[in-house]
Amino acid sequence: METPDALVVDLLVFLKAGPRPYHEVMDAWRTSCPRLPVWEDAVDLGLVERERDSVVLTEAGRKVLALQS
Repeated sequence: METPDALVVDLLVFLKAGPRPYHEVMDAWRTSCPRLPVWEDAVDLGLVERERDSVVLTEAGRKVLALQS
C-alpha cells in the first residue's frame, strides 16, 4: 500500500474516535481544489468508507494509523 499524504493521515485521525456524520466530514474535508483531494484520496486508497449517513475508518485505515504511532 502506498503511504498516504499527511493530510490524509489527519483525516484518519479525525475519524479515529469513531464514525462521524457524513455531512460533518464533507464540511471539514471535501475541497474543490484539484491539488488537495484529501477525501477522494482516502476513499480511493480504501482507508475510509461511507456507511449510511456516517463515515468510518476501514481496516486499512486503522492499519495506517497503527503504523503512524
